[in-house]
Amino acid sequence: MTSEELDIEFRNTVDRINAHTEPFPADVLLKLYAYYKKATNDYGRPNSRKPLINAFKTNALFQAQDMTEDEAKQAYIDLVNNYFLYRK
Repeated sequence: MTSEELDIEFRNTVDRINAHTEPFPADVLLKLYAYYKKATNDYGRPNSRKPLINAFKTNALFQAQDMTEDEAKQAYIDLVNNYFLYRK
């Protein structure tokens, strides 16, 4: 897959997640958050009003720190595809 194709698939997958109305499990949300931030090169601080949520988000980002942007995009796509494939 070319970088351009990956970008298109990533944007489509983000749109798919944004259109989804049911709640996601917390662990999936944290991974999506970290992969998205890494894929978009957005290193702003978590901005939840709750310090515990910020800590979990920071930890998720820390776990994804060694990924490249393209690896994070692919991980985001794979996570979403697997979630929708295997959810009950």
